[in-house]
Amino acid sequence: MTTEIIIHLDSQQLELMDNARRLRTFRVSTARNGPGETMGSECTPCGRHRIRAKIGAGLPIRSVFVGRRPTGECYTPRLREQFPNRDWILTRILWLSGLEPGCNRFGAVDTARRYIYIHGSPDHLIIGSPDSHGCIRMKNADILELFELVDCGTLVLIR
Repeated sequence: MTTEIIIHLDSQQLELMDNARRLRTFRVSTARNGPGETMGSECTPCGRHRIRAKIGAGLPIRSVFVGRRPTGECYTPRLREQFPNRDWILTRILWLSGLEPGCNRFGAVDTARRYIYIHGSPDHLIIGSPDSHGCIRMKNADILELFELVDCGTLVLIR
């Protein structure tokens, strides 16, 4: 089985493919600032990537992560009120690594060093419209499903 993920910035959709056959389509939210690879740009990097790490297996839905580590909290509206400025990373993380030197790998354009993930987010956030700080946001139920269907090393094409 040759599984890959294709993220379409124009339609804000993520397709899970197997041997060129679409298995699933999910709505996502990519960067408010559009596409781009430069460190600090808060843009979503384009090109070929792979899943570098899968983080959060076995944790409850809406588990909160800070610095790729679970905080022990589960997201609630009350927690949002306590921490109104947090960029909420919830449920699961698929950490991406670029595969194209000079485009999304190494130096000031390194996707992994920019900490670009596919991750869960509060379900009330706009999914289907660009609104993230560079990552690919998904609804929590969707990231749970995707997490179980992919492995480390899975190819991710962002275009």
